[in-house]
Amino acid sequence: MAVPYLTPEDITEHETEIKRSRFVCTLAPVSSEEEARAFVAECKELYADASHNCSAYVIGGDRLVQRADDDGEPGGTAGTPMLETLLRRGLGDVVAVVTRYFGGVKLGAGGLIRAYGSSVGKALDLAPLVEMVPAKAMTVTVDHVQAGRLENDLHASRYEVREVVYGAEVGFRVAVRESDLPVFPSWIATLTAGRAVVEPGETLYLRRT
Repeated sequence: MAVPYLTPEDITEHETEIKRSRFVCTLAPVSSEEEARAFVAECKELYADASHNCSAYVIGGDRLVQRADDDGEPGGTAGTPMLETLLRRGLGDVVAVVTRYFGGVKLGAGGLIRAYGSSVGKALDLAPLVEMVPAKAMTVTVDHVQAGRLENDLHASRYEVREVVYGAEVGFRVAVRESDLPVFPSWIATLTAGRAVVEPGETLYLRRT
């Protein structure tokens, strides 16, 4: 079942110091695993002089893609607590990189777990977050006579037109939030005098309005 999730609106950076080690957490919104990996690579290049650049990311509202990397820290002490913090806070389509500059004092396994997890948590406290809610891609098909007016009505509505396909008829691919699904077909029927064909498609996510 599709459920809402949170994602950062923009890149956020937060730095904290724990026992003379500096921890810099950088959060960013991403829409694919490729984007997440590219962002991690950018951070590693930017902070090439750091002791570690640990990372975690979660992709999609279903959160099926989850990755964590300790980048040289003891296994399970960095990337895993970072990932667990993202999941516990309900994040998706997000990547977090925590850059550590070692200050000379060893933190131990428990200390590292707390440091990396709290670094992500504090960055999330500061980050502007947006809520993404489940939606359906609905295809609305009408004849050419009705297409112009319907397109204007769709653009003036709360629904999002993703694609318009012209052929023997005109097909509109429209993103409709789940909360609007019960009324969308009747709204289209009213606009087109019942002559439009409305078909549901795949699940996607939109910002909550």
